[in-house]
Amino acid sequence: MLAQGPLGWGITPFEGNYYIRRRYLKAGIFKANFIPGVCPYKFLYVWMDLLLPDGSKEKNLGWMYWLPNPLLPVIWFRVALPGTHPSLCVERSTSDKPSS
Repeated sequence: MLAQGPLGWGITPFEGNYYIRRRYLKAGIFKANFIPGVCPYKFLYVWMDLLLPDGSKEKNLGWMYWLPNPLLPVIWFRVALPGTHPSLCVERSTSDKPSS
């Protein structure tokens, strides 16, 4: 499990991708590999590699906007993961709290 948390401000689905705050990342370490990219309206980002606890590495799995568009706070300094990457499995669950 790479990330776990509430959908919304913690883990935000946006344009088919997931933008995840660092506090909700659970396994592995995302490390910038300094390969830059530019989006016309989200601005400057760098690709990130995932380093897993077992020593394996998934190159260019995510990205982070280092110079993000000020009108899109949902992407500011968050790890972004593609919603359809073949190495990822997205699971959504409902709360275990009983309803009254």
